[in-house]
Amino acid sequence: MEATKKILELNAFDMNADEGLSDEVKSLVKRRRETFGPTSMLFYDRPLNLVRGEGVWLHDADGTRYLDAYNNVPSVGHCHPRVVEAVSRQMGTLNTHTRYLYSNIYTYAERLLGTMPEAISNIVFTCTGSESADFALRVARAVTGGTGFIVTDNAYHGNTSAVTEISPSSASAEPRPPYIFLVPAPDTYREGTSQVGQRLAADIRSAAEKMTAKDIRFAGFIADSIFSSDGVFPGEPGFLKETLEAVHQAGGLYIADEVQPGFGRTGEKMWGFDRHGIVPDMVVMGKPMGNGFPMGGVAIKPALLAAFGATSGYFNTFGGNPVAAAAGLAVLDVLEGEGLQQNSFETGAYLRSEIRIAGSGGEVIGDVRGTGLYIGVDIVKDRKSREPDRQAAERIVSGMRARNILIGIAGRHGNVLKIRPPLCFGREHADIFLDGLRSALLDAS
Repeated sequence: MEATKKILELNAFDMNADEGLSDEVKSLVKRRRETFGPTSMLFYDRPLNLVRGEGVWLHDADGTRYLDAYNNVPSVGHCHPRVVEAVSRQMGTLNTHTRYLYSNIYTYAERLLGTMPEAISNIVFTCTGSESADFALRVARAVTGGTGFIVTDNAYHGNTSAVTEISPSSASAEPRPPYIFLVPAPDTYREGTSQVGQRLAADIRSAAEKMTAKDIRFAGFIADSIFSSDGVFPGEPGFLKETLEAVHQAGGLYIADEVQPGFGRTGEKMWGFDRHGIVPDMVVMGKPMGNGFPMGGVAIKPALLAAFGATSGYFNTFGGNPVAAAAGLAVLDVLEGEGLQQNSFETGAYLRSEIRIAGSGGEVIGDVRGTGLYIGVDIVKDRKSREPDRQAAERIVSGMRARNILIGIAGRHGNVLKIRPPLCFGREHADIFLDGLRSALLDAS
């Protein structure tokens, strides 16, 4: 079994390697290295010098067009004209900090909360998913009096100091704090789908008991419902019900991280947790909210926010500013007006089916899983052993990039192809993708 790969090591460019790059790209890499230092990563063995985006397409400085099957940041499509117009108009009218009354942010909050379960009726706005997760941890600790959290063993939830502690796949080399406990992600490929919910719930109960034995009070469990960093394991709808029960029985709060599965990406529901028929205590949101405009938020049960507010305050200068409200409202308008959740459902189902067919003649593709337009393709050395094959996955990603199609990699062994295009990705784009994948698979075999 191959060694675990940290999230920033997946599909990463070697910043000291510039062989084969154009003079312009070499110069940009050099400037990036000299100004940003060693913490700034680039994708692909040949980095992209992008200058323009539209819909599902990205264009580089040489005029080459790339099919974007990776980015969930521009959730409704790169540079969607309705979002661009709304942001530009508001920026030219008013943008200030959040200590003033401004009607559109309440309009946005009401519309967004209207997509949530009735029990979740308050929201706190931030600027990023990392800030959102950080705030959710603060609330959980304040409300429960606990410090301990349970996360899956290759999770990623953000990059603040507190959130890095609950992100075992992050690049941090620091030892895991004693109050953070890990449980296995629901690997439905290697462990099967039978009793997957019972297994995860049992693991959480066991971890909570170990906390108690060490005099650590349990504060909460945080997960994204498709376990994306763990390797994309959405599972069958409903299996998280027992997990929610186990968390509450142990005295903790359930935090749903919707940065990855939220805003219609699963196709089945607006929110990933809603596939499972559960009502979390808090919902963490980020990247897709503003289609590239930095936004985040935590939707929360009002009793929890009241309990937190009784002893603590929270202020975010730009969280919920007027331009953010304009971006967020425009994204909701496009999601609804263009039927993007249904498109995600239909195109995602087609894409998964055709990927299975494309891989049926060989041993490289072990499993194709996902929901909507979030798909994981498990690349293995052979189907019998199901042993992860990171090198083959990297060859496929590079092969797709050479064919002007962009995808990523996920999973603790770096062997799962991550396919996560903008939600306007249609059947015609899927066919282009599939042509490239068939060719890349032949080269990688």
